Amino acid sequence: MFRFHSPDASSVERFINSQRDRKYSYCHQGKTATTPPEGFQVDHTRVKLGHGIDTFKRAKEALGKWQQFDLGWVTAKPTTTTIREGETVCVIGKAVGMFWLNAARIVYVIDDRLNTPKFGFAYGTLPAHMEMGEERFLVEMDEYGDVWYDILAFSRPKRWIVWLVHPYMRKLQKKFARDSAARMKQLVNEKVQQAA
Repeated sequence: MFRFHSPDASSVERFINSQRDRKYSYCHQGKTATTPPEGFQVDHTRVKLGHGIDTFKRAKEALGKWQQFDLGWVTAKPTTTTIREGETVCVIGKAVGMFWLNAARIVYVIDDRLNTPKFGFAYGTLPAHMEMGEERFLVEMDEYGDVWYDILAFSRPKRWIVWLVHPYMRKLQKKFARDSAARMKQLVNEKVQQAA
């Protein structure tokens, strides 16, 4: 759904309610947890955020508040959406002077607190989304104590307009991954400085 102005909270709520009971727009739910399916563009971004359990906790908190989307040109609404399987969220993008609303639902959640902690979730596209596919957001601490932010997505255009501007949309997808990784680094570092 395209708009020439940023949607207010009531518009976002109506949009989410219109999508809440709809089926996914693709048939490969959960494949970001195993092997992405053929026929989709796969994107993978992995960046080191820092070291230690405190860094992991800060990254987990940011992910839990949807702050990886707080990019200026992309946002997820509402930011109070619980990270729980079945929850629906609106991802709002802005480009070429227009805003577009995309609906997605959380497919699965990862919350492993043992040994090498991991936290994250994947969401899948609903009918009111420009693309079809799934994206997983994960923060994890490896056996050496390093903390990583990992995005894995598979997608392909769903609407004719996206097919027409596919090279531009691919640039936006890659920009989102870079900007999201930079945002997570910034959030973790800000919390370190505040604690000092």
